[in-house]
Amino acid sequence: MEALKTTLRGSARTLAVGQLISKTGDGAYYVTSALFFTQVVGLSPAELGLGLTIAWTVALAVGVPLGHLSDRIGPRETAIFFFCCAALAAGSYVFVRSFPLFVLAATVYAIGQRSGSAAQQALLAGVVQRENITTVRAFLQAASNAGLAFGAALGGVVLLFDTREAYLTAFAVNACVFLAASLVLTRVPAVAPAPAATEGEKSRSVLKDRPYVAVSLLNLVLVLHGPLIDVALPLWIVNHTEAPKWVLAAMFILNTLAVVVFQVRVARGVTDLTSAGRYVVKGGLLLGLSCVVFAYSGSGDSLWSAALLLLTAAAIQTAGEMMQSAGTWEISFGLTPDGRHGQYQAFFGSGHTVAELIGPLVLTGLLVYWGPPGWILLGVLFVVASFLMVPAAKWGERRMNAGKASAGASPSGVE
Repeated sequence: MEALKTTLRGSARTLAVGQLISKTGDGAYYVTSALFFTQVVGLSPAELGLGLTIAWTVALAVGVPLGHLSDRIGPRETAIFFFCCAALAAGSYVFVRSFPLFVLAATVYAIGQRSGSAAQQALLAGVVQRENITTVRAFLQAASNAGLAFGAALGGVVLLFDTREAYLTAFAVNACVFLAASLVLTRVPAVAPAPAATEGEKSRSVLKDRPYVAVSLLNLVLVLHGPLIDVALPLWIVNHTEAPKWVLAAMFILNTLAVVVFQVRVARGVTDLTSAGRYVVKGGLLLGLSCVVFAYSGSGDSLWSAALLLLTAAAIQTAGEMMQSAGTWEISFGLTPDGRHGQYQAFFGSGHTVAELIGPLVLTGLLVYWGPPGWILLGVLFVVASFLMVPAAKWGERRMNAGKASAGASPSGVE
């Protein structure tokens, strides 16, 4: 415990400050960008959606190679470089006047933000003791949510003014906070780059690690709860329930504040891969239960009963999200070989990007058009994925142990 407190006073606190600053910029960007590009720049909604899809698809495609580069150069230096790229892209939005320029700027922003975050996770693994990583990761998640909430509030102020100058100020602030986050990261100790692979190790990339790929794909299903509150729930509330629209804001605030206050406490129960598996299962069951409650929220005619059911479901979902996150963090770091955290965390984090890309389409079709049966099916998917995570993690643990035994038996380290 004393070692953990020391860690939280050192590198983890510095990383949390960087996370808080960068996510403040993201929060302002998420709230204001769509209206700026459609109402000020003049892009159509279809162009906006297509441009963002292109940008995040490119970021997804280059994520693992850039993660491998992070391992070879050093995660701190890589994170600083990509956050500077994100700052440059955010600042360039001031000059965007056409669809091609928007796609270019959005792509640089997506690559900088996503690859910078992956390198930051690798940096975390390099400066924090292994047994403290999950708790510290929860600490960073709390800082992230606090930054998003504060940034969203700043974005709300911009929307009140609703002028071109106000939007441009928001993007300028976003660029400045990414630069500030880069400066903060310079205070974190550097992590030595991983040594170059030998001939026999060239094929040992994350894409060849089948247990880790399985774990990442299962996590992709579990993180589909992310796009719920952004896309599916607003449409569900308007089209299927009698609840007032302000309930959505209350649900967002509930989720954000709960993660800020309770995520670290929840994560303390995860100490190894076994406890991580239990937490993922409990989280999956809670996510499944929340889907059942969401389904029932559209069955009544009372405004207040619908609002109460929606808030109850949101509270259950948030509890499940925190447990699932804590468990999968432990699994994602615990199954990563030394010296490969850059590419492994980039690949694992790609599940969130894919969820954001396909989630709106899948969840809208499943929940808005199919209704309560779609909620039940989604709940079943959450539960099944969480139970499958346990044998997948054990498979990965056996593979890691076998690799360590093989490396110990071979002076060359070749498996």
